[in-house]
Amino acid sequence: MKSQVLFYLTNLRRDLPASVVVFLVALPMCLGIALASGAPLFSGVIAGIIGGLVVAWGSGSHLSVSGPAAGLTVIVFEAIKDLGSFSVFLLSLVVAGVLQMVLGFLKAGLIGAFFPATVIKGMLAAIGLILIIKQTPHATGYDASFAGDESYMHESAKSSFFGLRDALEGVSPGATLVSGAALLILIVWETGFIKRFRLLEMIPGPLLAVVWGVAYNSWALTHAPEWAIEPQHLVSLPELGSASSFLAQLCWPDFSYFNNPKVYSVAVTLAIIASLETLLSIEAVDKLDPHKRIAPTNRELKAQGLGNIISGLIGGLPITAVIVRSSANINAGGHTRMSAFFHGILLMISVLFFANYLNMIPLACLAAILLQTGYKLAKPKLFAEIYRKGWNQFLPFTITVVAILFTDLLEGIVIGIAIGIFFVLRANFHEAITLTQHGSHYLLRLHKDVSFLNKALLRKHLTAISDDSELLIDGNKALFIDQDILETIADFLLAAQDRNIHVGLQGFSVDGVAPSTGH
Repeated sequence: MKSQVLFYLTNLRRDLPASVVVFLVALPMCLGIALASGAPLFSGVIAGIIGGLVVAWGSGSHLSVSGPAAGLTVIVFEAIKDLGSFSVFLLSLVVAGVLQMVLGFLKAGLIGAFFPATVIKGMLAAIGLILIIKQTPHATGYDASFAGDESYMHESAKSSFFGLRDALEGVSPGATLVSGAALLILIVWETGFIKRFRLLEMIPGPLLAVVWGVAYNSWALTHAPEWAIEPQHLVSLPELGSASSFLAQLCWPDFSYFNNPKVYSVAVTLAIIASLETLLSIEAVDKLDPHKRIAPTNRELKAQGLGNIISGLIGGLPITAVIVRSSANINAGGHTRMSAFFHGILLMISVLFFANYLNMIPLACLAAILLQTGYKLAKPKLFAEIYRKGWNQFLPFTITVVAILFTDLLEGIVIGIAIGIFFVLRANFHEAITLTQHGSHYLLRLHKDVSFLNKALLRKHLTAISDDSELLIDGNKALFIDQDILETIADFLLAAQDRNIHVGLQGFSVDGVAPSTGH
């Protein structure tokens, strides 16, 4: 226990600055996701607070950050409309949380281990590109909306390309200057020159970028109004001012609909999709973790379930582990779960007492932070590295990226997995059986597991064997030989006698048929 406390205290100098960055990134996203979901804006903030204060400690991941899930916006929007009210939807969310906890106890978290690494990397790269596409309008001061910043919705993905084009045509000089300078600060702050100075290295670049944006806009409002950033391009939070005002914003589930079957239909959908998003995000975070720590997935499902139960009980949105905020956490130097926990505290304190100050932050600053995060997730170097590994790695990776960009996160992942499985089967198909020839002598080897999927390849190899030759079929390395394969070999043994092919078997036998060599 003492060692754990010491571990957290030792890393506070990294975790506290990182929590500020995650908070600044999470805040507008919580509001935007709530807006896109057709839910009260404050429900997004509540989900973010619970993700930090509750899920961060329940989770086994040190770097994952949980909060309202952009990938669920369409489902939430349709569910609220179908159920008739947000309070009835909250009941579905509570049930979904219970189902997630059940999945955790049933050890369903191992599902995440079956996603191919290339698909996970493709998901990360696609999210990086989405961030770049969707944050460019904020960076240029074109788009006043913070909705959909990490959305993967079909209609949003399509419109994002047009929004990107329009953003480049409708540049606001003040916002562009702020984001450009903020990006420069972020780039410089990661150079070796800054790392020489311990004091400068302790100041996170993203925090400095935000300070720059606030300072610039305060100066511009007084001395150069035409270069100032318009109010709609600043963070916008409701000013509560007290704990009682905060409590007044809470909403409770309507338990009178407990017998409504639609409640449970929505709950099952939420539980399954939220669990999949969480497992994918955790898998991705483990890959990004500099220390390569592996989070226990069953514990993660239980933590997310508990978070969704509490969120549903007090009026929050569905919660999942979120890769965008987690990436920002890692990028800002977060080291333990304390960064996610403090980000939850900052969310709560900010909406209670400091909304008026937070509303001074230009969205262009946050856009710069996310642009840098997006670039790190989708570096050209990553595409080149995977390309060098061959088409069986590059195609599933690329198709996953394209599918996510033009559909949504889950559909894109499913498409990527399907392509990945195809290449796995294709590789096994060609590697399961090999045929070598030395003059009139042939060696047919069965490797590992040989299933009915390899029957066509086996027939192709057997057909290639010349008359008046000798064949040795070696099954010593085969762990499993399917009955279809054995029957195909048996048929060949019978036909081999007419073609004067002498066949020997090693490592296995064929019932009812003797090798033509007579052994």
